[in-house]
Amino acid sequence: MIYLDTCILIYALEDGGGLGERTRAAMRGVDDRLAASPLVLHECLVRPIRDGDNELRARFVEVYNRLVRIQMDESVFVLAAELRARHGLKAPDSLHLAAAQLARCDQLWTNDERLATASRGLAVDMIGEAVRTAPADAATRRTGAGRIHGPR
Repeated sequence: MIYLDTCILIYALEDGGGLGERTRAAMRGVDDRLAASPLVLHECLVRPIRDGDNELRARFVEVYNRLVRIQMDESVFVLAAELRARHGLKAPDSLHLAAAQLARCDQLWTNDERLATASRGLAVDMIGEAVRTAPADAATRRTGAGRIHGPR
């Protein structure tokens, strides 16, 4: 099972350029199940709700509903605190990693190099180099070019 970080869904649904194409192709090309937690949905919906973009909001919900849902109980938050303390991760990043670890995911797809390093092999920076070398587009600016949680 592959846990999708928020940035992956944002690229897949919002980026009409190369990053979006690469992300959509990767998602279509896997035989494994794709998964996400409610935190992913939460982060994806902030901007469409703020901007009144009901179409994008509905698209995020539609895609999220097709994914395996990873629940976030107390154990996820405790492990996230440990990961945050040990690796200096931001709260959302530590929650994504903890959720993926406790759900025994095989991979966590992201574009966050720090998260990939802290995960000790679970997280795959599947966009990293492309993000650093590609011209900035709307989705890249939204996700913060190499960070998961850019300005929203």
